[in-house]
Amino acid sequence: MSTPFNTSLRRDPDDPRGLGERIEALIRERIEEAVEFIAMDLLVQLRRAHGRPALEAGSPGDRAEFQELVQDLLRHLRRECSEGLAPDALGKVSQAEVAQGREELARLLAGQTALARLLPDYWQRFEVSKGDFARARLTAPPPRASFLARLFRRSPRTLTRRNSA
Repeated sequence: MSTPFNTSLRRDPDDPRGLGERIEALIRERIEEAVEFIAMDLLVQLRRAHGRPALEAGSPGDRAEFQELVQDLLRHLRRECSEGLAPDALGKVSQAEVAQGREELARLLAGQTALARLLPDYWQRFEVSKGDFARARLTAPPPRASFLARLFRRSPRTLTRRNSA
Protein backbone atom coordinates (compact mmCIF):
# COMPACT_ATOMS: atom_id res chain seq x y z
CA MET A 1 0.00 0.00 0.00
CA SER A 2 1.43 3.41 -0.91
CA THR A 3 1.03 6.43 1.31
CA PRO A 4 0.74 10.10 0.38
CA PHE A 5 3.74 10.91 2.57
CA ASN A 6 7.12 10.31 1.05
CA THR A 7 9.53 11.26 3.81
CA SER A 8 13.11 10.24 4.32
CA LEU A 9 12.31 9.32 7.92
CA ARG A 10 10.40 6.24 6.81
CA ARG A 11 12.14 3.15 7.97
CA ASP A 12 14.03 1.41 5.22
CA PRO A 13 14.01 -2.31 6.06
CA ASP A 14 17.74 -2.48 5.21
CA ASP A 15 18.66 0.51 7.40
CA PRO A 16 19.79 -0.72 10.83
CA ARG A 17 19.84 2.77 12.36
CA GLY A 18 17.23 3.85 14.84
CA LEU A 19 15.09 6.96 14.52
CA GLY A 20 17.49 9.11 16.55
CA GLU A 21 20.44 8.18 14.35
CA ARG A 22 18.47 8.83 11.17
CA ILE A 23 17.36 12.24 12.44
CA GLU A 24 20.93 13.12 13.38
CA ALA A 25 22.14 12.08 9.91
CA LEU A 26 19.48 14.26 8.26
CA ILE A 27 20.41 17.26 10.41
CA ARG A 28 24.07 16.80 9.59
CA GLU A 29 23.27 16.48 5.89
CA ARG A 30 21.24 19.69 5.96
CA ILE A 31 24.06 21.53 7.75
CA GLU A 32 26.61 20.20 5.24
CA GLU A 33 24.50 21.38 2.31
CA ALA A 34 23.91 24.81 3.84
CA VAL A 35 27.58 25.34 4.69
CA GLU A 36 28.75 24.20 1.24
CA PHE A 37 26.25 26.49 -0.48
CA ILE A 38 27.22 29.48 1.69
CA ALA A 39 30.96 28.88 1.27
CA MET A 40 30.72 28.44 -2.51
CA ASP A 41 28.61 31.57 -2.91
CA LEU A 42 30.96 33.55 -0.66
CA LEU A 43 34.02 32.29 -2.51
CA VAL A 44 32.56 33.43 -5.83
CA GLN A 45 31.71 36.83 -4.34
CA LEU A 46 35.20 37.18 -2.85
CA ARG A 47 36.80 36.32 -6.18
CA ARG A 48 34.73 38.98 -7.95
CA ALA A 49 35.34 41.59 -5.25
CA HIS A 50 39.11 41.05 -5.35
CA GLY A 51 39.33 40.85 -9.14
CA ARG A 52 40.52 37.26 -9.10
CA PRO A 53 39.75 34.70 -11.82
CA ALA A 54 36.68 32.48 -11.60
CA LEU A 55 36.88 29.08 -9.94
CA GLU A 56 38.02 26.13 -12.04
CA ALA A 57 36.34 22.75 -11.60
CA GLY A 58 39.47 20.61 -11.35
CA SER A 59 41.79 23.07 -9.63
CA PRO A 60 43.38 21.67 -6.44
CA GLY A 61 44.16 25.23 -5.31
CA ASP A 62 40.54 26.29 -5.66
CA ARG A 63 39.41 23.16 -3.83
CA ALA A 64 41.83 23.86 -0.98
CA GLU A 65 40.63 27.48 -0.76
CA PHE A 66 37.03 26.26 -0.63
CA GLN A 67 37.82 23.70 2.10
CA GLU A 68 39.59 26.37 4.15
CA LEU A 69 36.60 28.70 3.83
CA VAL A 70 34.23 25.88 4.89
CA GLN A 71 36.31 25.17 7.99
CA ASP A 72 36.57 28.88 8.85
CA LEU A 73 32.79 29.19 8.53
CA LEU A 74 32.21 26.15 10.74
CA ARG A 75 34.62 27.50 13.38
CA HIS A 76 32.79 30.82 13.31
CA LEU A 77 29.43 29.08 13.66
CA ARG A 78 30.79 27.03 16.58
CA ARG A 79 31.85 30.19 18.44
CA GLU A 80 28.70 32.14 17.71
CA CYS A 81 26.10 29.40 18.18
CA SER A 82 27.60 28.09 21.42
CA GLU A 83 27.77 31.52 23.00
CA GLY A 84 25.83 31.57 26.25
CA LEU A 85 25.32 27.80 26.44
CA ALA A 86 25.25 26.13 29.83
CA PRO A 87 28.35 24.09 30.72
CA ASP A 88 26.48 20.78 30.44
CA ALA A 89 25.31 21.67 26.91
CA LEU A 90 28.83 22.71 25.93
CA GLY A 91 30.00 19.37 27.28
CA LYS A 92 27.58 17.55 24.98
CA VAL A 93 28.85 19.50 21.98
CA SER A 94 32.47 18.77 22.90
CA GLN A 95 31.62 15.11 23.44
CA ALA A 96 30.08 14.88 19.97
CA GLU A 97 33.18 16.50 18.47
CA VAL A 98 35.63 14.25 20.30
CA ALA A 99 33.71 11.16 19.19
CA GLN A 100 34.58 12.00 15.56
CA GLY A 101 38.31 11.52 16.02
CA ARG A 102 41.02 13.77 14.66
CA GLU A 103 39.60 14.97 11.35
CA GLU A 104 38.71 18.61 11.90
CA LEU A 105 35.92 18.85 9.35
CA ALA A 106 34.11 15.83 10.84
CA ARG A 107 34.56 17.27 14.34
CA LEU A 108 33.19 20.67 13.33
CA LEU A 109 30.17 19.12 11.60
CA ALA A 110 29.47 16.90 14.60
CA GLY A 111 29.58 19.97 16.83
CA GLN A 112 27.10 21.79 14.61
CA THR A 113 24.82 18.76 14.57
CA ALA A 114 24.89 18.63 18.38
CA LEU A 115 24.16 22.36 18.57
CA ALA A 116 21.24 21.97 16.16
CA ARG A 117 19.76 19.29 18.37
CA LEU A 118 20.31 21.28 21.57
CA LEU A 119 19.19 24.75 20.50
CA PRO A 120 15.58 25.41 19.58
CA ASP A 121 16.71 28.57 17.74
CA TYR A 122 19.74 27.00 16.03
CA TRP A 123 18.74 27.90 12.47
CA GLN A 124 18.04 31.52 13.44
CA ARG A 125 21.50 31.70 15.06
CA PHE A 126 22.96 29.99 12.02
CA GLU A 127 21.48 32.60 9.66
CA VAL A 128 22.69 35.55 11.74
CA SER A 129 26.16 34.05 12.17
CA LYS A 130 26.64 33.19 8.52
CA GLY A 131 25.58 36.71 7.56
CA ASP A 132 28.11 38.19 9.98
CA PHE A 133 30.81 35.87 8.63
CA ALA A 134 30.08 36.79 5.00
CA ARG A 135 30.01 40.53 5.72
CA ALA A 136 33.30 40.35 7.60
CA ARG A 137 34.97 38.46 4.76
CA LEU A 138 33.60 40.72 2.03
CA THR A 139 34.62 43.94 3.79
CA ALA A 140 38.11 42.72 4.74
CA PRO A 141 40.96 43.75 2.44
CA PRO A 142 42.15 41.04 0.05
CA PRO A 143 44.95 38.88 1.41
CA ARG A 144 48.41 40.01 0.37
CA ALA A 145 50.45 37.74 -1.79
CA SER A 146 53.48 36.17 -0.15
CA PHE A 147 56.83 37.89 -0.43
CA LEU A 148 58.07 35.46 -3.07
CA ALA A 149 54.90 35.81 -5.12
CA ARG A 150 55.26 39.59 -5.10
CA LEU A 151 58.98 39.35 -5.86
CA PHE A 152 58.53 37.15 -8.93
CA ARG A 153 55.36 38.80 -10.19
CA ARG A 154 56.06 40.71 -13.36
CA SER A 155 54.72 44.20 -13.55
CA PRO A 156 53.08 45.45 -16.76
CA ARG A 157 56.04 47.84 -17.24
CA THR A 158 58.51 44.93 -17.22
CA LEU A 159 56.46 43.07 -19.83
CA THR A 160 56.19 46.19 -22.02
CA ARG A 161 59.93 46.76 -21.92
CA ARG A 162 60.61 43.13 -22.89
CA ASN A 163 58.14 43.23 -25.77
CA SER A 164 59.51 46.47 -27.17
CA ALA A 165 63.15 45.30 -27.09
